[in-house]
Amino acid sequence: MISPWRLWADRLTLARALMGLPLLLALATHYDALAWWLLLIGGWSDAADGWLARRAGGGSTWGARLDPLADKLLISAPLIWLASEGTLPVWAVWLLLARELLISGWRGGSSDGAPASAAGKAKTILQFLSLALMLWPPLWGDAALVQGLRGVGVGLFWPSLFLALWSAWGYLKPRRSEPGQR
Repeated sequence: MISPWRLWADRLTLARALMGLPLLLALATHYDALAWWLLLIGGWSDAADGWLARRAGGGSTWGARLDPLADKLLISAPLIWLASEGTLPVWAVWLLLARELLISGWRGGSSDGAPASAAGKAKTILQFLSLALMLWPPLWGDAALVQGLRGVGVGLFWPSLFLALWSAWGYLKPRRSEPGQR
């Protein structure tokens, strides 16, 4: 019998994977507050499904493979939007998305789904924070506050890009063998 904790973890992961399209539609139709809340709920669901999976004694193989993909779908939608609006340079967004596709492909070929590294987890948290600030709705403060928060978000994007590239190197670099092993 499947643990209810694991079942709920998988459900949250699936819901997060499906949030990318409504998030992009909310951005495109200028429902800024809805887009912001969808991103926030998606970020919290990432933390919650991890907690639930650990509570169940480990996630499912299906969940381990879908979780990173769900993160990519949720993060890609606002990144593409921000690049189309000129908030972020297109080259930086494409570099990040290329990294995500490369690592997702590599992880998908791994028998255990290749658990996220500490740098990869930090990158995801920093990306969510950066996006939440860049997407701060204009009606939630005066122009100076909104502009300031969005500027901090853009500033946080760059270390998140660095962490993305650094963690990719960590995933892909050849591993050294333990002494006595080949």
